[in-house]
Amino acid sequence: MKNSHSESYAAAGVDVTAGYEAVNRIKPLVESTYTDGVLGTLGGFGGLFAPDVEGMKKPVLVSGTDGVGTKLKIAFLMNKHDTVGIDCVAMCVNDIICSGALPMFFLDYVAVGRNQPERVEQIVAGVTEGCRQARCALIGGETAEMPGMYGEEEYDLAGFAVGLVDQEKMIDGSALQEGDLLIGLQSNGLHSNGFSLVRKVLGEDPDVLRTHVPELGCALGEELLKPTHIYVRAIKCLRERGVTVKAVSHITGGGLYENVPRMMKEGLTAVIDTTAFPIPPIFELIARKGSIPTRDMFNTFNMGIGLVIAIPKEEIGHAKDVLALAGEKAYIIGSIAKGAEGVILK
Repeated sequence: MKNSHSESYAAAGVDVTAGYEAVNRIKPLVESTYTDGVLGTLGGFGGLFAPDVEGMKKPVLVSGTDGVGTKLKIAFLMNKHDTVGIDCVAMCVNDIICSGALPMFFLDYVAVGRNQPERVEQIVAGVTEGCRQARCALIGGETAEMPGMYGEEEYDLAGFAVGLVDQEKMIDGSALQEGDLLIGLQSNGLHSNGFSLVRKVLGEDPDVLRTHVPELGCALGEELLKPTHIYVRAIKCLRERGVTVKAVSHITGGGLYENVPRMMKEGLTAVIDTTAFPIPPIFELIARKGSIPTRDMFNTFNMGIGLVIAIPKEEIGHAKDVLALAGEKAYIIGSIAKGAEGVILK
């Protein structure tokens, strides 16, 4: 790349040399996520990965893609860019584990108004941290400088993950039956959805975001930027320890009302007790400040539960023990009953 430079392109707002500097900065971060399946290194035209399918009868690839959404606006205002990458990874890998797949690799896409190599490095540092938590490799990506599309201090961040599972071990909800219990795993606050409503209610004043809020125990902006919790280890541990996982739902936009029915089969309903788990103070603050009805809160945010897992009643004690060893805070939040509603919140 030593001879690559265009004065004309630079005059149009695109600095290719800044792009090369960004790659040099992020290369060791990316390589820190490499696992046994990674082939090649950063800089090729495609990310290469050789999956280990030994012992699998019918390997199935499971993919997920997502972005961080308008939570990025809070990162801009706080000038803090090293956690949103975790959100990006989490939103993808938490989806693919719902099918029983374990993530193998991740690719990201960063679009910037102006390429600031230090900032790109911070963003990718978050992505690589998310990959390490998810035990998957960052094998490639793209940074695009797009003056005129984004402001100089703005960027967008998205990505996708690919996982692998043997078809006979997929989680699809087909084994659900009346009497199965629902375990809810605690979220890390807002995660990465509902931020259009959050910003409308709480505003976008940097001074307010940097103000300590006693009920939160930190500055408002710090609370809002807490990264999405990654649940890969939880599902992996449950299955390795012999727990029967019948269905899994990642609680994102639409809350429990929208996401739990996605794991249900026809004729069954998830009945959830909303008093069975603690609701973090940030949700109470948003509801109070915005005069938002409880129904709307539960239909927008995770309200403290980031993942819902259906387990046979007789295995619930073992499941809770395994989840505790995995570092998860788990609550029995409901059960499966006959019905056509998909989910009922009480």
